[in-house]
Amino acid sequence: MKKNNNKPLGIQLIENINKSSLSFKTYQVIVLIVTFFAYTSYHANRKTTSIVKQALDPQSLGVGPIFPWQGNSIRKSFRDGWFPFNGPDGTTLLGDLDVAFLFVYAIGMYFSGQVGDRMDLRVFLTAGMLGTGLFTALFGVGYWANIHSFYYYLIIQMIAGLFQSTGWPSVVAVVGNWFGKKKRGLIMGIWNAHTSVGNITGSLVASILLKYGWGWSMVVPGILIAFSSVVVFLLLPVHPESFGGNKDEDEVLLSPGKEEDEVNEQPLLRSRSDREEESCAVGFIEAWKIPGVAPFALCLFFAKLVAYTFLYWLPYYISHTGMNVNSIDGRYLSNEESGNLSTLFDVGGVIGGILAGYISDKLDARAITAASFMYCVIPALYLYRSYGHISMTINIILMLIAGVFVNGPYALITTAVSADLGTHSSLKGNSRALATVTAIIDGTGSIGAAVGPFLTGYISADSWNAVFVMLMGSALVAGLFLTRLVVTEVNGKIQELRSQGSSMSTNLQV
Repeated sequence: MKKNNNKPLGIQLIENINKSSLSFKTYQVIVLIVTFFAYTSYHANRKTTSIVKQALDPQSLGVGPIFPWQGNSIRKSFRDGWFPFNGPDGTTLLGDLDVAFLFVYAIGMYFSGQVGDRMDLRVFLTAGMLGTGLFTALFGVGYWANIHSFYYYLIIQMIAGLFQSTGWPSVVAVVGNWFGKKKRGLIMGIWNAHTSVGNITGSLVASILLKYGWGWSMVVPGILIAFSSVVVFLLLPVHPESFGGNKDEDEVLLSPGKEEDEVNEQPLLRSRSDREEESCAVGFIEAWKIPGVAPFALCLFFAKLVAYTFLYWLPYYISHTGMNVNSIDGRYLSNEESGNLSTLFDVGGVIGGILAGYISDKLDARAITAASFMYCVIPALYLYRSYGHISMTINIILMLIAGVFVNGPYALITTAVSADLGTHSSLKGNSRALATVTAIIDGTGSIGAAVGPFLTGYISADSWNAVFVMLMGSALVAGLFLTRLVVTEVNGKIQELRSQGSSMSTNLQV
């Protein structure tokens, strides 16, 4: 399908006011800002469920979560809450909603990547955001409409997951279109803070509104993402070629010895058949065969298993007897307090994403960086589980550290790595694979994101220690999947050092 080269209405208006075209750098800034807030709104809508579930299935103070398979020896109070989620199988039903949402999201991701590479990403992203806002709000409408059918909420969550799957392939593809590989890790690491900012925003908004009725915690984020979709439609430039630019322009200016005219002439030297070949979107199976896609996709399966277990269960863990002594420094936290405290995990995630991107750029080694972070997750989780209950200060510090190492590789793989592989040399310059590759990697990771919270619902009924063992084991497996790529990068670094040594030796002899 032919790309839509029409400028967004908002861009046309700005240029008419200025009576001149915007610079390439200005377009890049617009792309980063618009896509940042677009995906922030996606994650804010996704996070609300973990806060609202505390109101749907309230727990008595000091009493842990009760599951139907625990038998009849333990009973809980059913005061307040929302039927059917405040019954004896309420926690199980809420877990079913999470699993249904995430599995539809994961499957939808594979299709979204294919569609995104074949149509105008601005229109595709706008439609996805509007759909996400509508069905998030419809979940909250159940509060005022007095809807108590589990299947209503299940269907709403499944359709919301389908619309949510449009977001990530679209924003990564757009950013990948506008930025070349140089400093991509750092730029996208900073940009990827939208994930954590969205989680924090969703947690705070939902927690604040919870006291007015849990419906508001769903409807307001839905309205916000609908408003953001209008901004996307009016302002988002998708392809630099549509504006007379090239994503490698900034890299050329930083590379001595290359004349600008030479670079500008290069696209004209390609044959018509070459250009037609580059305009064809890459198939799903062909994208899987790109070197590095499968190992990073499988690594992300386990990385997101860990990250999304924290996303969906951390507030619950903090407020419901998750700590070794059922409290932090002898003090129980309310649902609102636990929701607010859990946002610090995402603050650590922002730092981790930026740090992983910066290190991977400096080392020019994505696999080494991602694997190292995953291995560091193991001691970080052990320390948080063992010592997080001692005091609030220690809990905050250990939660921040865990957030850094859990979200660092997750952010790196879903951004810079996906963009790198979507423009891999084996594609011979074809840029119509970005959304597909991104969808394959993040879609596979999203299946892990569904499995983690699902298993946690069952395992936590018996032991939270077992949950943390599962998470640490997943981090180990995630790192091991990158072993072959790590060895390749290490060998490349050794060869590079030997080459530099030989060059210096030759210069000294001369």
